[in-house]
Amino acid sequence: MTYQPIVVGSGLVAWNFMQRTMETQTTAFENSAVVQRDLDYFAENIGKVESAEDLVNDRRLLRVALGAYGLDDDLNNKFFVQKILSDGTQADDALSNRLADKRYREFSEAFGFGDLGGPWHKTPSFVENIKEDYLARQFETAVGNQDENLRFAMNAMRELDDIALSGQSDNTNWFTVMGNPPLRKVFETAFGLPTEFGSLDLDKQLETFRERLEDLTGNGEISQFVGSDTREAIVERFLLMSEIGNVSVASSGQIALTLLSY
Repeated sequence: MTYQPIVVGSGLVAWNFMQRTMETQTTAFENSAVVQRDLDYFAENIGKVESAEDLVNDRRLLRVALGAYGLDDDLNNKFFVQKILSDGTQADDALSNRLADKRYREFSEAFGFGDLGGPWHKTPSFVENIKEDYLARQFETAVGNQDENLRFAMNAMRELDDIALSGQSDNTNWFTVMGNPPLRKVFETAFGLPTEFGSLDLDKQLETFRERLEDLTGNGEISQFVGSDTREAIVERFLLMSEIGNVSVASSGQIALTLLSY
């Protein structure tokens, strides 16, 4: 049986409770029998894989591999996943390079089936890295089953730290955020941007994101998120705006019900 995280309240109340109990809850989750069985199976069998086709044909291995990158929903898309892996990332026309969601590129690059010098799944540190990423993302998923906004918040805290430390240019960091749907959701909600915002020219989107972040923190670049305080600021803003949105929807619904009663 998998440990079910405890969520108390919603919004900032739930976030503060989760922060206080994070270590205890993540340890309990990691020690769950189901989680340990999946990770043990991955460690024991990934070294037997010789190709992208081998990986996608082993559902248990593929579940862990995709789960480590937050791509769980693609478990049944075997042809698509095999293409992502076999194309690699070094060619400009590789499938993962043509997708807006850059998690696919990270996934393909990590395994390296289609890249010169790869694959990398038999290197000493590979299994440990997958295990760490899998546990983090699957705990977030378990939390998200009870409160989706908490999942977005936890993901943002982890992902923004990685991006800020990547050493990439400011523009590249921003495009990484913009190409990561869960992160993009956090920023769009925190800044109160409408659904139609995503249809604007990319340069205009980038300019707007920078301006809104500078208004909030005094700095328009992603590199600032190497500090936990700045990550907390954007996450708390996201949770606050989400709560306001929920209240607005609830209020509109109540008004509609009241009108219908007359």
